[in-house]
Amino acid sequence: MSLPALPVPRLVLWRHGRTEWNAAGRFQGQLDPPLDDVGRRQAVRTAPHLAAPLPEGTLVVSSDLVRAAETAVALTDVLGVPLRLDSRLREVGMGSWEGLTREEVADRHPEQYADWLAGRPITGRGGEEAADVPERALAALRDLPEAPAAVVVTHGGTSARLLEALLGLGPEHRRVFGPLANCAWSELVEQSGRWRLLRHNTSAPELPDGPPPAPRPGAHRPYAGASPEEGAPVPTQDADAL
Repeated sequence: MSLPALPVPRLVLWRHGRTEWNAAGRFQGQLDPPLDDVGRRQAVRTAPHLAAPLPEGTLVVSSDLVRAAETAVALTDVLGVPLRLDSRLREVGMGSWEGLTREEVADRHPEQYADWLAGRPITGRGGEEAADVPERALAALRDLPEAPAAVVVTHGGTSARLLEALLGLGPEHRRVFGPLANCAWSELVEQSGRWRLLRHNTSAPELPDGPPPAPRPGAHRPYAGASPEEGAPVPTQDADAL
């Protein structure tokens, strides 16, 4: 895959907040559990930190799965911009693993599980091929209008494959970077025809108790599906984080 030319020179890849399935170590894939209370608080806490350095005219585009869309709404409420939803930013389709915990997959499909841990291709699971994920995600980004920056609200697996594609890393470099924690982000900029990683797995600091920041005037709150998503410093049981 050639290094992608995109209509935005700055990208923030933001993983959704925590869901109960994240906390339980259950593979979500393209199933649609909402954010839990922790995940909602994560999104509200993180949004103003993410928004502060963003230039005027920043776009926000999200997976249409509710855990990502609800996370994204926390940011669009602060920025006062519309939310774009795109199904091409969904999580990696995990076939027969979706809805199972890590322990259940390891018990029922030990060879597949070993391949997954090692970053090797997985046969017999169904779902998506790893190479198809960045193709669809990049297609979604190529369809954005020109803007100074875009925040892409997506998932653990999809963000990892997208990061690798933007940096020109092949399959032999799978998992060079650690996974994004729930509500953590990576930032990249385009320089001289190449993408440069500025920060990775950045999280907002804990804030004191108090009311969340008020939305900017004219904030637009689009319909985002159902509820929210995942978790915090990547717990070992977080099934979507590897």
